[in-house]
Amino acid sequence: MVANTAAPDLGEDLPAAWPSQETLAFLARRRSTTARLLAGPGPDAEALSLMLRIAARAPDHRRVTPFRFIVYEGAARTRAGEALAAAFRTMEPGAADDRVAQERARFERAPVVVAVVSKVDPNHKTPEWEQILTAGAVCQNLLLAALASGFAAQWLTEWYA
Repeated sequence: MVANTAAPDLGEDLPAAWPSQETLAFLARRRSTTARLLAGPGPDAEALSLMLRIAARAPDHRRVTPFRFIVYEGAARTRAGEALAAAFRTMEPGAADDRVAQERARFERAPVVVAVVSKVDPNHKTPEWEQILTAGAVCQNLLLAALASGFAAQWLTEWYA
């Protein structure tokens, strides 16, 4: 793990840039792992907290923080799956039971599921599209933080998004 993972304080002076061949090599090898191949163990609370802090370091014009994290672990994944299955059954009342079961099991594919919710403030002077891009950058940072921490990850936006 990286020796210093503490985020700098807001307003703290930092160098404008610094070269890192290690980072370039890391980024060149970044790949998503398909959901069917995700397996435990997942990150513990400390590792997950670090990944979320790193994810939140995304560019955010005027510090709007137009995103929220929802973490699903353990039984929360099962409860989320029940809600997905119910919503799917409402949208597709004629769906086969095995298809509904597939939706019910969606959040069981990984030991931890992090939903990154884009929460745009339409009244803020930062344009909505910039706020949405910030949420996307948060997702990318989260993927990179997971991979750098030794965990496989995938960014999915499925029907319920």
